[in-house]
Amino acid sequence: MTQTPTAHTSAQDQARARISIPAQHPMVTVLGSGDSLLRVIEKAFPAADIHVRGNEISAVGDPAEVALIQRVFDEMMLVLRTGQPMTEDAVERSIAMLKASDEGTSDGPETPAEVLTQNILSSRGRTIRPKTLNQKRYVDAIDKHTIVFGIGPAGTGKTYLAMAKAVQALQSKQVNRIILTRPAVEAGERLGFLPGTLYEKIDPYLRPLYDALHDMLDPDSIPRLMAAGTIEVAPLAYMRGRTLNDAFIILDEAQNTSPEQMKMFLTRLGFDSKIVITGDVTQVDLPGGTKSGLRQVQEILEGVEDVHFSRLTSQDVVRHKLVGRIVDAYEKYDSHQGTESGTHQGGRGRTGAKGSKGK
Repeated sequence: MTQTPTAHTSAQDQARARISIPAQHPMVTVLGSGDSLLRVIEKAFPAADIHVRGNEISAVGDPAEVALIQRVFDEMMLVLRTGQPMTEDAVERSIAMLKASDEGTSDGPETPAEVLTQNILSSRGRTIRPKTLNQKRYVDAIDKHTIVFGIGPAGTGKTYLAMAKAVQALQSKQVNRIILTRPAVEAGERLGFLPGTLYEKIDPYLRPLYDALHDMLDPDSIPRLMAAGTIEVAPLAYMRGRTLNDAFIILDEAQNTSPEQMKMFLTRLGFDSKIVITGDVTQVDLPGGTKSGLRQVQEILEGVEDVHFSRLTSQDVVRHKLVGRIVDAYEKYDSHQGTESGTHQGGRGRTGAKGSKGK
């Protein structure tokens, strides 16, 4: 992509930039079907005039905004060169990252292209990769540390990305097995009153882990891998008394562990193993009066070498956009209720908000 230097018109102190798209990139990949990507950029910079003629894009407006628009197209082209298509969501996230960097509120040097082109796992024609800066840092932390906590609201990819890293580690022979576990807290891990076999009783609590596995592996291979012990999916209670060597271990829904269960799980760590613990401290389902082990462990292990806490926020939600707004609305409500009443519940809401926001 070629650019002309940004020119300034002294009369209105506006800047003008021209961006030429190389012929090998069809304009539809840059502008989107029906100009959908262009509309995202125009909406983000409403004061600027953006025009397209042939393979040339021009932008006129405030110098700072024009410079940002140039950077947006630069990042888009870097992504497109990898063969990965741009989406409306990816353009929105790129703009948000660049604005944060420009305003000095970004706390790292990563560029949108670096975030959006980091592949974790390719399976059945689709590639799993981080979509936000915090997700990239979470994935990088899993590579660098033995124990990683992924803490954040629903829809931020905490468990899904951890599962992708586990499958990647298994396929590259970094580990010999994957162990996936969850607390079956809704029934207090006392499942006898439910009908069916033990497997049938615990299956509903573990089903989300199976669903993620089916996204990442050939479904026909999963029963074989489970029968061989290469993949194990079990309730947290089954971890007691074990030492887990050469394994990638994921504890999901960790907010529903008691402090004793959390300590028990962490001390299962064996040689050449990696642990990822995921949870949302604002959605604790433990019986009244029981403290969440995930809340407590942050106070105990923060700063311990080779233990990392990755905190994701509503800005990292990769489900429907409305999910992020719902998360924000609940955080605001919990904070307001706590301020008004001064109750333990309100305090818990503030703790949850703190736990899910990046430092």
